[in-house]
Amino acid sequence: MFSRILIANRGEIALRVIRACRELGIKSIAVYSEADERAMHVQMADEAICIGPAKAQDSYLKIANVISAAEVADVDAIHPGYGFLSENAHFAEICDSCKIKFIGPTPDNIRKMGDKSEARETMRKHGIPTVPGSKSIVRTKEEAIAVAHATTYPLLIKASAGGGGKGMRIAHNDVSLVQGFMMASSEAERAFNCGDVYIEKMIENARHVEFQIMADNHGRVVHLGERDCSIQRRHQKLLEETPCPVLSADLRKKMGRAAVRAAEVIGYRGAGTIEFLLDDKDRFYFMEMNTRVQVEHPITEVCTGLDIVKEQIRIAAGERLGFDQRDVVWRGHSIEWRVNAEDPFKDFAPSPGAIKWLHLPGGPGVRVDSACYTGYEIPQYYDSLIAKIIVWGGSREEAISRMSRAMGEFMIEGPATTVALGQAIMNDSLFRRGRYHTKYLENFIRDGIGRAAPAAHP
Repeated sequence: MFSRILIANRGEIALRVIRACRELGIKSIAVYSEADERAMHVQMADEAICIGPAKAQDSYLKIANVISAAEVADVDAIHPGYGFLSENAHFAEICDSCKIKFIGPTPDNIRKMGDKSEARETMRKHGIPTVPGSKSIVRTKEEAIAVAHATTYPLLIKASAGGGGKGMRIAHNDVSLVQGFMMASSEAERAFNCGDVYIEKMIENARHVEFQIMADNHGRVVHLGERDCSIQRRHQKLLEETPCPVLSADLRKKMGRAAVRAAEVIGYRGAGTIEFLLDDKDRFYFMEMNTRVQVEHPITEVCTGLDIVKEQIRIAAGERLGFDQRDVVWRGHSIEWRVNAEDPFKDFAPSPGAIKWLHLPGGPGVRVDSACYTGYEIPQYYDSLIAKIIVWGGSREEAISRMSRAMGEFMIEGPATTVALGQAIMNDSLFRRGRYHTKYLENFIRDGIGRAAPAAHP
């Protein structure tokens, strides 16, 4: 086992890793930018090293600074968390060359799954369902039109190196396809330094369902069940729950097997998620793989009793998974809501600044992952996450009720937040019946949140 781990991240995920290290008897070393000098992860770690100015590209994303800090601190390993360098194959390679263990998958895993077009084609070749569309990168508008006529509209044009909705356009006809092709490619070039795009059928009214994967270095791959991540704004998740309200036991088994198979065919190791689209006829399609721990991993932890971050560390240290598929037991229902410093009633405008007063919810079945506190200044340079409210209940109905109660206890003075939106969703009759998809939030806000009056349980 490692003795010293550097955490190449910030905020609540850095705290999450610090806690796992402490329980494993490992010293934690935090890194921080000048803007994060008073951040909670800096205060909670055993040691902390400043790695540069406020902007992420000058600190958290600057590989040379992170590696220098790791060498100065004489660490055995680096945990990248999520975001920043967590899916950077070059960073993982440099860690290896410096004899520092990267707590995550291999550089080859990251590179193969980071190219969305290559990932789709790899899965298709191994019999895992993929969304109909182009088999590789689309280079010209003429190729795009040929794919469109073979697939039929509506279509999605997507950046091969993309994520977070960047480099993505919807096309309903040849004219919008050509326009979208040029715009998506240009946006992808600016955002990812790679203008490659591919085209796939737009699955309307789909659900976004991901399966948590754990794989060790000894050939064992296990899934920890699914999470429904369909409630999103601008392709970024706000609410996740497990189990998915519409999955039958048989469909869960089929999707779970496909997820394990997807990890096996690339020789995956560590924690990751296989992302599927599920249509309204129970057909599922591989969408992409996230080669890191997810923001929403806590809901899987509370329903399985397994510590995903500890398992990541153990796997990286060469240990075998201490359980197999038969040992994974799911209990109850869990929901996570992301409290962001954003105003959902003003198109999710960012709301950085000082937290004048903060009270976090608690009580039975409530977990809050947060790095914020009264007096903390939310920087403008990073993501807007204030806290994750995670609740567990013996049933979905109890979990919804518990989340509604917890949101009512969340009190903050200063920034605008997404709490009021979450409370409205908890009261929405469609959500309570589990009748939602990836366009749900867009429709909900468009319709004025007026239909969110308290409703009876389904």
